[in-house]
This record gives sequence, structure tokens and C-alpha cells, in this order.
Amino acid sequence: MLQQIIDRRLAGKNKSIGNRERFLRRYKDQIREAVKRAVDGRGIRDLERGEEVRIPKKDLSEPVFHHGQGGVRDIVHPGNKQYIRGDRIERPKGGQGGGAGKGQASDSGDGEDDFTFALSKEEFMQVFFEDLALPHLVRTQLAETPEYKTHRAGYSSDGTPNNLHVVRSLRGAIGRRIAIGSISRRELHELEERLLELQRAATRGDVAAELEIPGIKLQIEALRARVSRIPFLDPIDLRYRSRVRVPVPTSKAVMFCLMDVSGSMDESRKELSKRFFILLYLFLTRHYEKIDIVFIRHHTQAQEVDEENFFHARETGGTVVSSALVLMEEIIRARYSPTEWNIYGAQASDGDNWHHDSGRCRELLSEKILPLCRYFAYVQVAEEEQNLWEEYAQLTEVHRHFAMRKATEASQIYPVFRDLFKKEGAAAAA
Repeated sequence: MLQQIIDRRLAGKNKSIGNRERFLRRYKDQIREAVKRAVDGRGIRDLERGEEVRIPKKDLSEPVFHHGQGGVRDIVHPGNKQYIRGDRIERPKGGQGGGAGKGQASDSGDGEDDFTFALSKEEFMQVFFEDLALPHLVRTQLAETPEYKTHRAGYSSDGTPNNLHVVRSLRGAIGRRIAIGSISRRELHELEERLLELQRAATRGDVAAELEIPGIKLQIEALRARVSRIPFLDPIDLRYRSRVRVPVPTSKAVMFCLMDVSGSMDESRKELSKRFFILLYLFLTRHYEKIDIVFIRHHTQAQEVDEENFFHARETGGTVVSSALVLMEEIIRARYSPTEWNIYGAQASDGDNWHHDSGRCRELLSEKILPLCRYFAYVQVAEEEQNLWEEYAQLTEVHRHFAMRKATEASQIYPVFRDLFKKEGAAAAA
């Protein structure tokens, strides 16, 4: 039986959600650009709300075939008092609207406004994060509560009607009918040939052949009845697609967020760092169900904190960046084995550090942190390249999974974030 699924879900204003999804797919590039423009003009606290985007009319225009204005045509103008035979008439002026000069109104012409489209919160965030991913994420091991994936496992004689394999079932039915009825059909064929011989002999006056014919006919009728009773399709013929659940390795990942809260980080720089980490937090919690996030704040000392204290605590002090890296390594050794976890790190700082500590930071990253990580990103929220930037720059030449960027204005946070966490395929294409 043919099954049909009708999507009757309703979107806003009772419009079909299927049409809405087709529109989003068709004008994906225009909507993505509109979302980028919207992000530049909104605060980080309003990031998750929906957005009303405008798509220029020219981007929605469709190709249209129509008759041009050229060629030679004979036209009758009734009531003509201006032209005589042989005069050339100018073409109508082009354009869709009758424009007016500066400061003047027009009483003719028409046009169309840009198309306005309201994205829901869910649609906005989907477009916002659609081409981002954690780099180099791999399947690690079977978790204590393993995930399962369904695989095909041949065919079985039991199952639900939606898993019925029609071709396989009919093939089995044909084979069964041939196997069961082959002997009867062979006997029937032999008896039919015997009946023809007897009938020819009876026409020549053979009395014995004539007496044998009724018995042969009875046998033929019995064999035909036996063959006709063989069912075309029997329950034993039915075959169903069989599927089994097998455990698969899970992608266990942990992200370390390291933020500098020292005295050199003024409110504007802290705000830039918070914007970056809020984007990262929204991205991770939206796209990955099984991911741990470790928040570390540091000045002269590093401390693991919860989400609330990471974004809102006001503690400050001097600057020893290596304290955060040391704490990160200790937490990895204690709780996150690299053989079981995909480990990531993201650090935000203004680059100001105790001079003798920057070299130690480079050594800690190169020798202890980066060998354990899949990817580590450093964002400097100040323009001036201080000793920490110079030390970190040496790592980019050796470690391909280490990246560093600058963001000195709020409008730069989003492009920097996308550049650091774009999908590997998109990175290769770029």
C-alpha cells in the first residue's frame, strides 16, 4: 500500500511551513547577508531574538520573456492628427516609474518596495551558526551509555508492513510456486500429451483408446485443481527489511574558555572578550548535545568558575597568564583524558603580561597544552602587539591547530569568531 505523508504544520499567520522552508532554502544567500547586517547592529543580549530582514527586490526578480519594442509594425492610431504616412514614431520611454526632479512630486509611475521577511528566533540562530563547526572533531570511544545507529541486516520473515520488501517477497513466491507445482505440472503435461494420442487413436477406431480417455480426463482435472490451489502469495513468502542497532563511538568534547580579567583589561576590552565567549557559548550549546564547557578566569591567579561568575564577577588584579594554562592542564589531566575527549581551548586577553611570563606561556602551550588539544584559538582584544602576541606568533609556524586573531571593536567580534570556527570544508574552499 502506498503511504503518503501530508505536512499540515502551520507557521505564522497560518501559512504552510513547507513553503516557508522552501523560501529559506531558495534565498539562502540573501538571508545570510541580511542576518550578518542585523548582527552588526544589535547587542549581545539581543542576539537570540528573531529579526525582520529585508531582501532587495532585484534579488527576488524572476526572468520574464516578453516582446521587445524593436521591429517594423503597422499600427492604426484612431483620431490621428499629428502623424502622416512615412513619419517615424519614437519608442515609449523605458522605466517603471515616472521620476520627478529634486523637491518635486510625481503623479505617475509605479514601483515595488524591498521584500520584508520576519525570521523567527530559531531560524535566525540556524542561519547565524549554520556553517560553523569545531575543527578536527573525531569519534573517540564507546561511552558508558553508548549511542546506537541503525544498520540494515538483510531480510527477515517477521516485520512491520512499512518494512515489507515487495520484490523480494514476490521472488520467493515465484520460487515456491515453481517448487511445489513442478511435479504436478510435469504430470499434467504428460497426461495432456497422452490424451492427444488416445484421441487420435480413437478416431482411427481403436476401442481400447476410446475407453481409456475418460480416466485420463479425470486425472487431468484433478491435477489442474491441485495446481490452481497453490496460493499466489503465501505468508511464508513475505520478506521484511531487517535493521539492527549497533553501538557507535560518541564525539565527547570539552571546551576551555580562558579570559583575562586583570587590571589592564578595562571595561571595553572585557566587553569584547565577553562578546566572543557568549558567541562561543551559544554556538556550542546549540550544536553539540554532549559537550563540557570549563570556564577559567585569571589575573595573577587562575580560578575555575561557573558560567555566572565567568561573565559577571568583578574581581581583578595583576597579570600572570601562565596561571590559566597551568590550571587548564591540571584539569585535563584530572578529568579529560585525550584518548576519550576532544579537547579545545579559547583564550581572550589584551596581550599585556608580566614580561618573564610570556615565554613560559609559549612553552606551556607548545609542550603541554597543544599536544593534548584538537584546536586552540587566541583572541587579542587590543591593537598593540605586546610580548604575549610575539611569543604566540611563533607557535603558528609550528602548530597548524593553533590560531590567533585580533578584535578591537565590537563589529569585529563576529567576523573573527566565524573565521576561527568555520567548517573545515569551508576553510579549504576559502
